[in-house]
Amino acid sequence: MNNENETLCEEVSFNKAYLSNVQAATNFAYYKCGDRDVALDLVQDAFAKIWEHCSQIEFAKVKTYLFTTVNNLFLNTIKHQKVVLAYAKESPNLDRTNQSPEYLLEEEEFKIKLQNAIASLSEAQREVFLMNRIDGKKYREIAELLDISQKAVEKRMSAALKILKTQIENI
Repeated sequence: MNNENETLCEEVSFNKAYLSNVQAATNFAYYKCGDRDVALDLVQDAFAKIWEHCSQIEFAKVKTYLFTTVNNLFLNTIKHQKVVLAYAKESPNLDRTNQSPEYLLEEEEFKIKLQNAIASLSEAQREVFLMNRIDGKKYREIAELLDISQKAVEKRMSAALKILKTQIENI
């Protein structure tokens, strides 16, 4: 590797650079990600990039370029995983294909029971129940909006929950 005129675009030179750096780069990638297979993939991707840009990289700087590329590929992988996790967190019910048909049927039946039970509440009870459970309003806020006392809200909510409990098992 002392020859300053060596170019990475020649297969012999590239092979020499590969053989002299692959183990160290793989170890570096493994220390980063903790997974031997992922580490090998990162190193192979880095060498592919080196091959693609062989005319722009000095032979003496291959190791630096290789380690920088492996690190950048690792960081890109982490960024991608964060995006995937954030998306999955925001839309948890998007993938329903893994749920059994029985579960989906039971879920649909439960929704119908719940809607019917809510519909059977008096208007005052339904209003308080939905404002609290769906809109997330506190009893104090509901009392102000409906122009009633907080005790009246509590009484309506208690009555609504008793009715729902008797109409739907396991609620």
